Amino acid sequence: MTTPFAAAVTERTRTLNTRLCVGLDPRLSHYRDPAHLRRHTLEVLEATAPYAAAVKPQVAFYEALGVQGMEILEEVCAAARTLGLPVVLDAKRGDIGSTAEAYAQAWLTGRHAGSSLTVNPFLGFGALQPFVGAAREHGGGVFVLVKTSNPDQADLQGEGLSERVAAEVARLGAEEGGEYASVGAVVGATHPDDLPRFRSLMPRALLLLPGLGAQGAQARDLAGAFHPGGTGALVSASRGVQYADGLDVAAARAAAQGFRDELNAVMP
Repeated sequence: MTTPFAAAVTERTRTLNTRLCVGLDPRLSHYRDPAHLRRHTLEVLEATAPYAAAVKPQVAFYEALGVQGMEILEEVCAAARTLGLPVVLDAKRGDIGSTAEAYAQAWLTGRHAGSSLTVNPFLGFGALQPFVGAAREHGGGVFVLVKTSNPDQADLQGEGLSERVAAEVARLGAEEGGEYASVGAVVGATHPDDLPRFRSLMPRALLLLPGLGAQGAQARDLAGAFHPGGTGALVSASRGVQYADGLDVAAARAAAQGFRDELNAVMP
């Protein structure tokens, strides 16, 4: 049996001393053609893997290429598995009934599936069940949107709503054993003052913190998301790694190493 997602991330964090999640968001406008995009994305993945606890492909950029993009996504996931990297598919799926079950089957099982998936809870907590069930059955994980990194998240995520979602994440996590549960949470790294509170509200959840680098979050502000020893969270950087200096793969590698070191320097 494969190691469950949360345990695999935590093991890699401890073994390689890294909390960095490398985001792969390949924009076609940066490349000559899809073949160029594919080659560069795979090269960045291989170059940055030693500094990463996980990799996070943003599904939208692959979907934008149609069938060819889905084939590239399958290659990225397969290459990550070969490198021992847990995969977080950033698709933010959320629906009800049989549609949610189909999304869960698509993105948490099969060749282009990830080890985990970001999910949207705003159709109601019942909509999470197919995703949670598939993750538990296949040793995967889900990251529930709790407080996202974009500035206009406050339009809907204020006034206690994020706390209600966090309470549900904690409840689902309490149903499981192990150090960390299969149900984690997305909390933007752009909200550093909120991180200790959400860490306390969801003690057994892995936190996915997007926003490092291009979105303005700073590693020095993120210690409150972690447990003593530096476990319990992944900090995601995408453009700041993949396009650290145009399409220079060596620059991407150096950026990943730099982010890793900055995060390590502030661990509790």
